[in-house]
Amino acid sequence: MTISTQLPWTAPLAGGPVRATVTVPGSKSITNRALLLTALSGSGGTIRRALRSRDTDLMAGALEAMGVAVTSQGADLHVAAHSGLHGTATVDCGLAGTVMRFVPPLAALADGPIRFDGDERARQRPMSAMLGALRALGCRVDGDSLPFVLHGTGRLPGGEVCIDASSSSQFVSGLLLSAAGYDGGITVRHDGPPVPSRPHIDMTVQMLADRGVEVHSDGATWWQVSPGPVAGGDFDVEPDLSNATVFLAAAAVTGGQVTVPGWPVRTTQAGDAIRPLLVQMGCIVELHERGLTVSGPERLNGLDADLHDIGELTPTIAALAALATTPSRLRGIAHLRGHETDRLAALAIEIGALGGDIREMPDGLEIHPRPLRSDPGRPWGAYADHRIATAGAILGLVVPGIAVDDIATTDKTLPQFPATWAAMLAGGDG
Repeated sequence: MTISTQLPWTAPLAGGPVRATVTVPGSKSITNRALLLTALSGSGGTIRRALRSRDTDLMAGALEAMGVAVTSQGADLHVAAHSGLHGTATVDCGLAGTVMRFVPPLAALADGPIRFDGDERARQRPMSAMLGALRALGCRVDGDSLPFVLHGTGRLPGGEVCIDASSSSQFVSGLLLSAAGYDGGITVRHDGPPVPSRPHIDMTVQMLADRGVEVHSDGATWWQVSPGPVAGGDFDVEPDLSNATVFLAAAAVTGGQVTVPGWPVRTTQAGDAIRPLLVQMGCIVELHERGLTVSGPERLNGLDADLHDIGELTPTIAALAALATTPSRLRGIAHLRGHETDRLAALAIEIGALGGDIREMPDGLEIHPRPLRSDPGRPWGAYADHRIATAGAILGLVVPGIAVDDIATTDKTLPQFPATWAAMLAGGDG
């Protein structure tokens, strides 16, 4: 694991209870799925209130590399109609799992070779399950991880594949998203430990159904997509609830109150699961017509939680647990070792460097609260991971002197994070 040498960002200390309304940009997960499905439709459409971040820009760039024009107007992204995808092209995946795992199944429908590469850490992330599945479906692929070359012929027979998706739900979502364009559709069967982050697969299935695609599933071990047209047209993006949890955490650790407008009453986003977790920790959580409001307690409780399906919330929950008054155990999250970084190791190292009592377990973290203090000579390491960076910002609200070594990594899904964080602390609308 490497730590950035960029100029550290000093995390601002809260002068008291944080009281603010924070408007959160659109969901990265929804934006990138909507971009891909609109491109697959061929008829174009506008994605309204889309997130503009590094990950979504990489997805737009991947589509443009294959001949699909994507233009922006304010917070909207317009995907142009086209007559087919083509190579020769190069796709930059950066460190975006949604690009490296969603785009190859789409590129299998392109005519010509498509080369995929990304950041150094991306070359270490699991890809063999996805690429093996594409080979089984009739696609020629050179390589088993980034960089690799996919040789598209303009069509794919499709059929049935069996994969082990226990390291990432993105393998299932990636195959399902483009399957309506395959001659025979697809049946994906999972063989292995339970698939993590299943709400993300539920999101994929719902978005396919919204586009008129026929999907059948038992919800856990098999999914079937029938071949057929994918509707284009306009699509509205929800606020990113996982990113919103960082701001709600500010209320929790300072005994303040934060409102996120536009929180949906019904959603497939994993971030919605923060609500019962915050209640367990002692917060008051209110969903109302204006959005979601969280009021922090005088003392945070620890918790014992299985985060297998909502692993992306782990850095935020771990930061809260380190500031709680009783121990916490976060379980079911061994798969986080294969994310942007090994998130379990990173959290253990960084909270430990503050004097925290945190231990890695085979499937999670055990945290016993202790007084925390920063080391002026050692910044909080972000490890090129946006969620590790924001965990440092949460702790910095109450632990003086924390400096995050690479806050710019938050541009991956939450552009302008330092400015939004500062506006929240000033009591305004971030």
